[in-house]
Amino acid sequence: MSNSHINRRSVLRGAAVAAVASPALVGKALAAGEVTWRVQAHWPKASSSFTDSLQVIADLLEEKTEGAFKLELLGAGEFAKGPDIYNIVRKGVVPMGTISPSYISDNAQAATFVYGIPGTLRQAWEMEHAMKNLGVEDLVNKELNEDGVHLMCEKVLPTEMTVSKKIESAADFQGLKIRSSGAMLDYLAAAGAAPQYIPGSELYQSLSSGVVDGAHWGAAIGAQSMSLWEVCKYHYKPVLAQTTDAFIMNIDAVEALPDDLRGALEEIITTRFFLRSAEYQHKEAIAITEGVAKDGIEVMQLPDDVLEMLAAASAKILETEGQKGEHAAKAADVYRTLMKDMGYA
Repeated sequence: MSNSHINRRSVLRGAAVAAVASPALVGKALAAGEVTWRVQAHWPKASSSFTDSLQVIADLLEEKTEGAFKLELLGAGEFAKGPDIYNIVRKGVVPMGTISPSYISDNAQAATFVYGIPGTLRQAWEMEHAMKNLGVEDLVNKELNEDGVHLMCEKVLPTEMTVSKKIESAADFQGLKIRSSGAMLDYLAAAGAAPQYIPGSELYQSLSSGVVDGAHWGAAIGAQSMSLWEVCKYHYKPVLAQTTDAFIMNIDAVEALPDDLRGALEEIITTRFFLRSAEYQHKEAIAITEGVAKDGIEVMQLPDDVLEMLAAASAKILETEGQKGEHAAKAADVYRTLMKDMGYA
């Protein structure tokens, strides 16, 4: 895809957002006929993000466009799951999907910086700022747009582990089988764990059968909505990373939309990113309280010797990821500058 194609799309996007509120344009879309997009989520339908994130987007879009633009929502595995979702969106099998940016580390140099570098940014607003104001999301799209895909961050969320075994020392962490993904695999392995990737649709069964000892699926909300606390009673802090989930869209499908429908989709996703991120932090606190009261979980702190190994791993991951190319180097600089300004480094 040429740069002129990307620039043309950018101009159209700006015009479309300005036109979203126009009833006349919505009328044009209605006259052109209803549009229905299938959206392949990486979240199982049991996940809170399927209902509280994806369903909300679908409802808002249908409302704003007076029924002209609808989303048909597919749970994990209905067409594809995990890393395979990127390819079916790229090929146009479905026009839109949700992913963890950890799934596309081979598709864009800075993808891991959108996913989140473990042990770096500590608060949700820092990640929001890095993605939207400091340009990390744009750096990923410089490559994805060339591949016919556009990414928009869906929310910022914390990553925390929930496990079936108590961790009181580095020795307890050795060989612990943790479901993980992306850079978090290297992060946990550096502290002696034995992390492995398992799709969300298979996670509960893997935990209940002992295939893995623990997992991170977001933090408290993810553990609660996926029933992980039924088999894992120890929920560990501190936050391992601030991470993101993301929407991906086939650019040709986006450009085929009438301007008003395109504008409505992009405006809703952009606005909802900040609203959902704030809402998520509040619901995290509620989920932890409910987990203690109703599920009998214990909220634990990782031992200092484990944290020391994780801190060393964080610095190495940041350095390694920043060496992947020009876009990755710029994303690493964003992280380093923000960490310095916040007094973390």
